[in-house]
Amino acid sequence: MADQRRRLRSSTVVLGGMGVIAAALTSCGSDPDRRCVDRDSYDYANGYKIVSDKNCKSGSSTSGKSRKSSGAGKRSGTDAAWYYDADVDGRYADYGTFSRSEAVDRDGFGCSDSGSGGG
Repeated sequence: MADQRRRLRSSTVVLGGMGVIAAALTSCGSDPDRRCVDRDSYDYANGYKIVSDKNCKSGSSTSGKSRKSSGAGKRSGTDAAWYYDADVDGRYADYGTFSRSEAVDRDGFGCSDSGSGGG
C-alpha cells in the first residue's frame, strides 16, 4: 500500500512539472501586447497616440529610424510603429518599448527573440 501511494505522488509531481514546462514554452512563443502608435505624437502627460493598426506594417522593425517619405500612398505626418507592453489609457499608450525582443524579455521567462519577425 505504501508503494502505491509513493507512485501516485511521483506521478502527480511529474504531471505538475509538465504543466509548468508547457506554460513556459507557450509564453515564449506568444507575441507581447502591442499597439500601433504615432511616434511623433508623444505627449508628456499621456504618452503616444494610438493609431489604426493598418498604419504599422506587421513585419517591420525600424525602431530609431524615421519612416517619413514623400512617396505616394503614405499619410503625411504619421510616423507609425509598433509599441510593445505599454500601459494603455484610452487612446494613448505609455511606458512601453519599440523593441519587440526587449518586450519579450520583460515577460519574465527570459525568452529571446528568434528572429522570426513577429507579426
